[in-house]
Amino acid sequence: MATDPRAILDSRPMSRFQWGIVAIMVGLNALDGFDVLSISFASPGIVKDWGIDRAALGIVLSMELIGMALGSLVLGGIADRIGRRRTILGCLAVMVVGMLGASSAHDVITLSLWRVLTGLGIGGMLAATNAAVAEASNASRRSLCVVIMAGGYPVGAVIGGSISAVLLQHFDWPAVFQFGAFATFCFVPLVWWRAPESIAFLMARRKPGALAEINATLVRMGHPSVVALPEVTGGAERVPLAMLFSPGLLRLTVLLTLAYLAHIMTFYFILKWIPKIVVDMGFAASSAGFVLVWANVGGAIGSVTLGLLTAKVRVRTLTILAMAVSAAMVLLFGRGQADLATLTLVAAAAGFFTNAGVVGLYALLAQSFPTEVRATATGFAIGIGRGGSALAPALAGFLFAVGYGLQTVAALMALGSVVGLLALLGLGNKKG
Repeated sequence: MATDPRAILDSRPMSRFQWGIVAIMVGLNALDGFDVLSISFASPGIVKDWGIDRAALGIVLSMELIGMALGSLVLGGIADRIGRRRTILGCLAVMVVGMLGASSAHDVITLSLWRVLTGLGIGGMLAATNAAVAEASNASRRSLCVVIMAGGYPVGAVIGGSISAVLLQHFDWPAVFQFGAFATFCFVPLVWWRAPESIAFLMARRKPGALAEINATLVRMGHPSVVALPEVTGGAERVPLAMLFSPGLLRLTVLLTLAYLAHIMTFYFILKWIPKIVVDMGFAASSAGFVLVWANVGGAIGSVTLGLLTAKVRVRTLTILAMAVSAAMVLLFGRGQADLATLTLVAAAAGFFTNAGVVGLYALLAQSFPTEVRATATGFAIGIGRGGSALAPALAGFLFAVGYGLQTVAALMALGSVVGLLALLGLGNKKG
């Protein structure tokens, strides 16, 4: 009989309680999807009220990505020190304050600062939830669970977008942020009640009372408890961030971070600029939200499809293929379409493949790094990636402002997916 709690989790079927933890993390990632895109839903109203140009809008659209970079880099490491659960709860509180603040903003600078704060919470939560899902699942379902969790992003955008469309029929754009703050707050008691600290984290840290806490969680999961924890093996504890650059992890860290950075720039170009591009094509503002929702419907389907395929095909292979088609779909989107139905179909296809690439990268991050640096590694990749990707909306806005057409801008932004797949090819066949 296994006496290591991690071996028990890896080998036994997942219980309802474990799937419940995964479901909560899906919901948290859905908050990320809504919170990040809330500024896109609100952007037409902001432009109308404040009279700002495309270049200024591009900067505003990038602000929460800068906050995400800081949150992922700083709070990802904190999740490996104080725990996944505490980090998630703290990040939820930060997100609530940021969303409420954004709803009260009256100028670009104030709104930008509140969006940075919101992004700070989102970035830290992403690193913690990715690790929490990987550590709550068994070995055979780990990649699937992480992909399902990451798929919460477009689901949140779809549901949030639909609710936002209704809200904007009756209220001004601040209502979008106020709804986001309320939805975020609702997850605080849910996480407190049904998302215990990760067993793998408790095993790695070995704080006083760890055995009792681990056994309590095992019982809630429907698994047998253990009499004692196995002996700690290995040398002295090392600084997690330094471990990412150790000889055994350096190449993996660099290539996965580069892949995430490059591909997420393409991803955010599509999601951030769809509403404004659709309006500039001559369609009604209400149609812009419709197209964005369907881009995220495509993203949600892409997440589920990739997750199901992980049972038959390696995650790395699936992610490379998704990135290749992502580049092609963004190019096609850039050509423009004569009617709304075709434009919506192309946007949905672009959402399908760009998001499939993103969730594939989350799965690769979760399965490639050891427990003691899993949240740090995820936070580092997300932090560098989203920090760099903050340039994507702003760069696209600048290119539009100086006179480049949609087709040229889309071609340039599609290169991100190409660079991402080349980075994954550079990993060789050792991971994923």
